Amino acid sequence: MDWRLGRLLVGELRDVQMAGLANSLAWVVMPDHFHWLVELRAGSLSAVVQRVKSKTAIAVNRVTGRQGRFWQWGYHDKAVRYEEDLREFARYIIANPVRAGLVKCVGDYPLWDTIWLDRRNQEVLS
Repeated sequence: MDWRLGRLLVGELRDVQMAGLANSLAWVVMPDHFHWLVELRAGSLSAVVQRVKSKTAIAVNRVTGRQGRFWQWGYHDKAVRYEEDLREFARYIIANPVRAGLVKCVGDYPLWDTIWLDRRNQEVLS
Protein backbone atom coordinates (compact mmCIF):
# COMPACT_ATOMS: atom_id res chain seq x y z
CA MET A 1 0.00 0.00 0.00
CA ASP A 2 1.22 3.48 -0.85
CA TRP A 3 0.82 5.37 2.43
CA ARG A 4 1.09 8.71 0.60
CA LEU A 5 -2.15 7.98 -1.22
CA GLY A 6 -3.84 7.03 2.03
CA ARG A 7 -2.73 10.35 3.51
CA LEU A 8 -4.54 12.17 0.68
CA LEU A 9 -7.80 10.59 1.85
CA VAL A 10 -7.00 11.46 5.47
CA GLY A 11 -6.47 15.06 4.42
CA GLU A 12 -9.88 15.19 2.80
CA LEU A 13 -11.55 13.69 5.89
CA ARG A 14 -9.97 16.51 7.88
CA ASP A 15 -11.03 19.11 5.29
CA VAL A 16 -14.65 17.95 5.58
CA GLN A 17 -14.45 18.42 9.33
CA MET A 18 -12.80 21.85 9.01
CA ALA A 19 -15.57 22.89 6.59
CA GLY A 20 -18.14 22.05 9.27
CA LEU A 21 -19.79 19.33 7.20
CA ALA A 22 -19.08 16.40 9.51
CA ASN A 23 -17.23 15.29 12.61
CA SER A 24 -15.00 12.29 12.12
CA LEU A 25 -15.46 10.00 15.11
CA ALA A 26 -13.32 7.13 13.79
CA TRP A 27 -11.79 6.10 10.49
CA VAL A 28 -9.38 3.65 8.91
CA VAL A 29 -7.95 3.69 5.40
CA MET A 30 -7.54 0.18 3.99
CA PRO A 31 -5.60 -0.69 0.81
CA ASP A 32 -8.74 -0.57 -1.38
CA HIS A 33 -11.45 1.13 0.69
CA PHE A 34 -12.06 3.10 3.88
CA HIS A 35 -14.33 2.93 6.91
CA TRP A 36 -15.58 6.14 8.47
CA LEU A 37 -17.73 6.72 11.54
CA VAL A 38 -19.06 10.20 10.97
CA GLU A 39 -21.48 12.61 12.61
CA LEU A 40 -23.10 14.80 9.96
CA ARG A 41 -23.14 18.53 10.71
CA ALA A 42 -24.48 19.91 7.41
CA GLY A 43 -25.71 18.53 4.13
CA SER A 44 -26.48 14.93 3.36
CA LEU A 45 -24.37 11.82 3.81
CA SER A 46 -24.33 11.23 0.07
CA ALA A 47 -23.05 14.78 -0.59
CA VAL A 48 -20.29 14.45 2.02
CA VAL A 49 -19.18 11.03 0.76
CA GLN A 50 -19.28 12.27 -2.85
CA ARG A 51 -17.07 15.23 -1.90
CA VAL A 52 -14.54 13.01 -0.12
CA LYS A 53 -14.40 10.52 -2.96
CA SER A 54 -14.26 13.16 -5.70
CA LYS A 55 -11.54 15.30 -4.14
CA THR A 56 -9.50 12.27 -3.16
CA ALA A 57 -9.76 10.78 -6.66
CA ILE A 58 -8.58 14.05 -8.21
CA ALA A 59 -5.62 14.22 -5.81
CA VAL A 60 -4.64 10.56 -6.27
CA ASN A 61 -4.88 10.80 -10.05
CA ARG A 62 -2.72 13.93 -9.99
CA VAL A 63 -0.03 12.26 -7.85
CA THR A 64 -0.03 8.96 -9.76
CA GLY A 65 -0.52 10.35 -13.27
CA ARG A 66 -3.65 8.25 -13.69
CA GLN A 67 -6.92 9.32 -15.20
CA GLY A 68 -10.51 8.29 -14.73
CA ARG A 69 -12.51 6.88 -11.90
CA PHE A 70 -10.66 5.90 -8.73
CA TRP A 71 -13.52 4.78 -6.44
CA GLN A 72 -16.28 2.30 -7.16
CA TRP A 73 -19.81 3.67 -7.43
CA GLY A 74 -21.82 4.11 -4.26
CA TYR A 75 -21.07 3.31 -0.65
CA HIS A 76 -22.48 1.25 2.19
CA ASP A 77 -23.86 2.97 5.25
CA LYS A 78 -25.27 1.98 8.59
CA ALA A 79 -27.01 4.29 11.05
CA VAL A 80 -25.91 4.14 14.68
CA ARG A 81 -29.03 4.74 16.70
CA TYR A 82 -27.70 4.86 20.23
CA GLU A 83 -24.80 6.97 21.43
CA GLU A 84 -23.54 4.19 23.67
CA ASP A 85 -22.88 2.06 20.58
CA LEU A 86 -20.50 4.60 19.01
CA ARG A 87 -17.34 3.38 20.77
CA GLU A 88 -18.05 -0.22 19.80
CA PHE A 89 -18.41 0.85 16.17
CA ALA A 90 -15.14 2.80 16.49
CA ARG A 91 -13.36 -0.26 17.88
CA TYR A 92 -14.71 -2.38 15.05
CA ILE A 93 -13.63 0.16 12.42
CA ILE A 94 -10.08 0.64 13.60
CA ALA A 95 -9.55 -3.11 14.07
CA ASN A 96 -10.09 -3.75 10.35
CA PRO A 97 -6.34 -3.92 9.51
CA VAL A 98 -5.89 -6.57 12.22
CA ARG A 99 -8.83 -8.65 10.98
CA ALA A 100 -7.51 -8.32 7.41
CA GLY A 101 -4.12 -9.68 8.52
CA LEU A 102 -2.24 -6.50 7.59
CA VAL A 103 -0.83 -6.03 11.11
CA LYS A 104 -0.85 -7.85 14.43
CA CYS A 105 -2.01 -4.85 16.45
CA VAL A 106 -3.81 -1.63 15.57
CA GLY A 107 -0.92 0.53 16.75
CA ASP A 108 1.26 -0.91 13.96
CA TYR A 109 -1.06 0.46 11.25
CA PRO A 110 -0.53 4.12 10.35
CA LEU A 111 -3.84 5.14 8.75
CA TRP A 112 -6.50 5.25 11.45
CA ASP A 113 -7.78 7.51 14.20
CA THR A 114 -10.65 7.92 16.63
CA ILE A 115 -11.73 10.69 18.97
CA TRP A 116 -11.64 8.17 21.83
CA LEU A 117 -7.94 7.38 21.44
CA ASP A 118 -5.65 7.27 24.44
CA ARG A 119 -2.52 8.35 22.58
CA ARG A 120 -0.19 7.18 25.35
CA ASN A 121 -0.93 3.50 24.79
CA GLN A 122 -2.82 3.49 21.45
CA GLU A 123 -6.02 2.02 22.89
CA VAL A 124 -9.61 3.08 22.47
CA LEU A 125 -10.93 4.39 25.76
CA SER A 126 -13.87 2.66 27.44
